Amino acid sequence: MGLLSSYRMRLRRKRWRARAYLRRRELTCVENRTGQIAKPDLLLFCTVRNERTRLPYFFDYYRRLGINHFLFVDNGSEDGTREYLARQPDASVWTTTASYNRSAFGVDWLNWLQRQYGARHWCLTVDVDEFFVYPFCDTRPLRALTDWLDASQIRSFGAMLLDMYPKGPIARHTYVEGQNPFEIAAWFDSGNYVIEKNPGLGNLWIQGGVRARKFFADRPYQAPALNKIPLVKWTSDYVYVSSTHALLPRGLNQVYDVDGGEKATGVLLHAKFLNMFVDRAEEEAARGEHYRAGDEYKTYADELDPRANLWCKWSERYINWRQLEILGLISKGNWA
Repeated sequence: MGLLSSYRMRLRRKRWRARAYLRRRELTCVENRTGQIAKPDLLLFCTVRNERTRLPYFFDYYRRLGINHFLFVDNGSEDGTREYLARQPDASVWTTTASYNRSAFGVDWLNWLQRQYGARHWCLTVDVDEFFVYPFCDTRPLRALTDWLDASQIRSFGAMLLDMYPKGPIARHTYVEGQNPFEIAAWFDSGNYVIEKNPGLGNLWIQGGVRARKFFADRPYQAPALNKIPLVKWTSDYVYVSSTHALLPRGLNQVYDVDGGEKATGVLLHAKFLNMFVDRAEEEAARGEHYRAGDEYKTYADELDPRANLWCKWSERYINWRQLEILGLISKGNWA
């Protein structure tokens, strides 16, 4: 990268830091337990809205994985989400009714909290329907991964978003609070993924899977991005610039080996397509607070109904991370 490009990237990072500083005023603290955070703790950051039913399993999953403290921004929930979060002894909670769209889809709020509380910690940033899977996650806690990353002087860890869905009509099985969502949404597309490199930020852009197949078949270039970098050893100078798809400084985006080798990578199992998503898609389409004024959710609302079946004869039933490694969707790299 030339000197001019480097300067532009530094300027862009400063602008994102300034955005986060200004948007901090939109956050009101509900419960601040960050005084409990110890030096080696693993932190999770999340923006949430009306997801009360999903939260018990989310907390259970990530506590078992090894997360020590949760930092949430609640964006105007009306279903008891904020109150539930505030009762959790290992969670700090902020609330806002400000526009999710104008906050860069929550990026500004979380950039501010990460700057304030995430420095020198490994920080995992996920949505409430995303579940982090990495090599050996069935036998090794998250700290084993972060210790290895520290020892290897690796600062960021990539994970592809893997959309999961049920077999048969979406409304056939009702999700129950506390249930493992992958008892229902147990299937995924093992192929039909396309990858290209973003020349500006240096990250890989991945599209495909069930959403490209089912909802964007006539315009695959508009299918949602599946590349994410959810796990980062944070410093106060870092910023996310596009959800968790990309960061600055741009070196953090090089989580895949482009020289013929393999870096360790994971996936985020995405439990979006449960029975309650049909109504949620209509609500979010009407709100227009998501990317492209909610166009993605308008597509879901137009084409998804309780009888919809996302399964096809090429669908794979999820078993474990080793299956994903065989399929080329995850890699242990040189972590043995």
